[in-house]
Amino acid sequence: MTATSLADRRNAAISRGVGVTTQIYADRAENSEIWDKEGKRYIDFAAGIAVVNTGHRHPRVIEAVKKQLDRFTHTCHQVVPYENYVELAERLNEVVPGSFAKKTIFVTTGAEAVENAVKIARAATGRQAVIAFGGGFHGRTFMGMALTGKVVPYKVGFGAMPGDVFHVPFPVELHGQTAEQSLGALKKLFAADVDPNRVAAIIIEPVQGEGGFYPATTAFLKQLREICDQHGILLIADEVQTGFARTGKLFAMEHHGVVADLTTMAKGLGGGFPIAAVTGRAEIMDAPGPGGLGGTYAGNPLGVAAAHAVLDVIKDEDLCNRATSLGNRLKQRLESLREKAPEIVDVRGPGFMNAVEFNDATTKLPSADFANKVRLKALEKGLILLTCGVHGNVIRFLAPLTVQDNIFAEALDILEASILEARSA
Repeated sequence: MTATSLADRRNAAISRGVGVTTQIYADRAENSEIWDKEGKRYIDFAAGIAVVNTGHRHPRVIEAVKKQLDRFTHTCHQVVPYENYVELAERLNEVVPGSFAKKTIFVTTGAEAVENAVKIARAATGRQAVIAFGGGFHGRTFMGMALTGKVVPYKVGFGAMPGDVFHVPFPVELHGQTAEQSLGALKKLFAADVDPNRVAAIIIEPVQGEGGFYPATTAFLKQLREICDQHGILLIADEVQTGFARTGKLFAMEHHGVVADLTTMAKGLGGGFPIAAVTGRAEIMDAPGPGGLGGTYAGNPLGVAAAHAVLDVIKDEDLCNRATSLGNRLKQRLESLREKAPEIVDVRGPGFMNAVEFNDATTKLPSADFANKVRLKALEKGLILLTCGVHGNVIRFLAPLTVQDNIFAEALDILEASILEARSA
């Protein structure tokens, strides 16, 4: 079966709303490599969008899931609970930032985690309004879409969004938006549009994901925390993409010494198996009544087993330090190309959550075209890359933290060649 015929079948059978970045149809994968149905091998610098931080089919993750398969696959925790769910909650309560007592719930996706964090915040505060940031991404459900700060493709055509959701600009100095201006916009919002005493929560990604991999500064997050404390607003850290060693810490908020009241997580937690969570202050997490939270598949035993193994692997293989080392090597290589490729205007990101941003060399305007040329050149050479950003001019790097050194070096060579070739394409 060729990729062309599979693509034809896909187009005939699946809604066009499910977009795809490549026409690679995976047949098998191992650590940082994927082989397609035709036997071609690719280096994976997408990791399922920051899901397989521990690599495709990490032996310890697979072993843990196989053991759970031999016991049971589903009971619904709300009907017949099980110990590994409880144990994983205990582990997350211990490692999520904050020295206070915590509690956790499990759901299935990052969007579900965000939805439930908002529900919990509203129940705990008795308030309705929620504030998010331009360029942020929080999911494709209706509340997730409302919180997301990008219209196309996430909101267009889907009608009215839920009310009482407000946005302020995310600070990106590269694009002329300072932290002071963002905080000023928040104060104007309080003066003109929503009483801060009606705001349940402010949600923020410590490093914007789909928005372009822009990191928030420590100073900005500290001031945001102060504003929340001043007005009795809960701070939600969306760590769905930043979590589980990706930024060089287990959670990105650890870089800043700023503690959120609620933390959402998914993606890297399950190492390829669906699981998500919300962890927060115990008294806040207990605000909803029994039955107000949960879901049929929430905390599926296979996902829970995988998550236990992921946490073990991150610790035992020192993946936080590995992320920092890999990210430094990648950023150094990209910085060395600036003279040869003036389209590069920024190289950034903590740990191994890195990005390179491109402008047109002549107009100096963001160039989605150049970023896409680099992506396609790399794909021809067997390297899978993802673009992102409000302008579509950013390439983000999300390779497994377990990528082998020789394969990483090969990928860097392909990346350099692709950038230089894109200049003449």
